Amino acid sequence: MKTTHTLHTARLINNCPTCFATDGLELTFSQEKTENKFYEKGEKEISSKMYCHTCNHAIFPESWTDDIERVHEYNRKLAVPMSTAVKLKPLLYFIILIDALLLGALIYYIT
Repeated sequence: MKTTHTLHTARLINNCPTCFATDGLELTFSQEKTENKFYEKGEKEISSKMYCHTCNHAIFPESWTDDIERVHEYNRKLAVPMSTAVKLKPLLYFIILIDALLLGALIYYIT
């Protein structure tokens, strides 16, 4: 099952490209995480969304100004991503242990 986790949210003082308000922009960085009974793993890609609360519109990168680009890059550095390494859960360790014991018993009885 994939879930989305918010890494960093920032309210911006820049002008909105749609309504030109200076107090409504919000920038959010998020990352997806895959999780099941055996392991959990964070995806490599970090997505960003910009939304204006004044005009209630999503602001897409095509309409960003140079100032918004600079603020986006600065806040991107502040968003600390989750680990992309696979983290095994205790159930998988238990299954591996049981399999190893069964394999050892099988080899013992064959010889």
